[in-house]
Amino acid sequence: MKKSIEKIKAPIAEEMKLFETKFYQSMKSNVPLLDRITHYIVRRKGKQMRPMFVFLTAKLTGEFQERSYRAAALIELIHTATLVHDDVVDDSDMRRGFFSLNALWKNKIAVLVGDYLLSKTLILSTENEDFDLLKVVSVAIKEMSEGELLQIEKARKLDITEDVYFEIIRQKTATLIAACCEAGARSVGASEEVCKKMNRFGNLVGIAFQIKDDLFDYTSSDLIGKPVGIDIKEQKMTLPLIHVLNKVSKKDHDWLINSVKRHNHNKKRVQQVIQFVKDNGGIEFTQKTMQKYSDEALAILDEFPDSEYKESLRTMVNYVMEREK
Repeated sequence: MKKSIEKIKAPIAEEMKLFETKFYQSMKSNVPLLDRITHYIVRRKGKQMRPMFVFLTAKLTGEFQERSYRAAALIELIHTATLVHDDVVDDSDMRRGFFSLNALWKNKIAVLVGDYLLSKTLILSTENEDFDLLKVVSVAIKEMSEGELLQIEKARKLDITEDVYFEIIRQKTATLIAACCEAGARSVGASEEVCKKMNRFGNLVGIAFQIKDDLFDYTSSDLIGKPVGIDIKEQKMTLPLIHVLNKVSKKDHDWLINSVKRHNHNKKRVQQVIQFVKDNGGIEFTQKTMQKYSDEALAILDEFPDSEYKESLRTMVNYVMEREK
């Protein structure tokens, strides 16, 4: 999988290298504590898929320019801010195998750092009059917040339909990848039609990405990604379970809901739920659905002329489907 990431990065390797410096500069402040924290954040960066989406779509749809770096910085700033706030909301002590900010510096500082990063997106975009990019990231922040709140509301009742599930993952996960792809296209002055097309592409990839994540709850081991059954323990209703709930008898339906509601910390019961979902076609249906979204995303890429950037984006879509964590 590491080879896949390197292959995807190859056509934009120089830009990615330069971006690291520019991104760190965009976080700078006059407060030593803030600089210490942002330095901690930057050193623990993940695969950096979001800037990769920005740069590849920029190069696919126009002539790469300085604005493309700012587009990627805006996305990374809001992404980092939401991760910091998420850890506070979830009372989480770890992030990517490292201590989260709230674990090291407590909730109050973590919330303020998240706010600071969001304010930096406003300053960076307004100072450079990138109002079109600001609109893209503002819509993403709004949607992500709505998605989180919708999920919290539905988790209380466990009454999620497939339609609501797709709305939650579109807002929570796909909207930011859609913003990457649209911002990349807008940063190079692509037409309105192309910008909307890239937004759609990002949305499809983001939904496939989240469906893959939800499959890990049923198919992974403790060695890769998250442990099996963690979504059930957290009472998160994901597609394999929702699909099975819609097609089984009332007795089985009530048993499943009761298991998630009242026995979600009973290891044996969680295993029984996982097995029941597998036996009733939940995994198969979810994999087919993921494939459908992935195929639709690839069909959008096919409308563009062949290039190394298009090839990297194709590899990115396949990576989303095949990754193991």
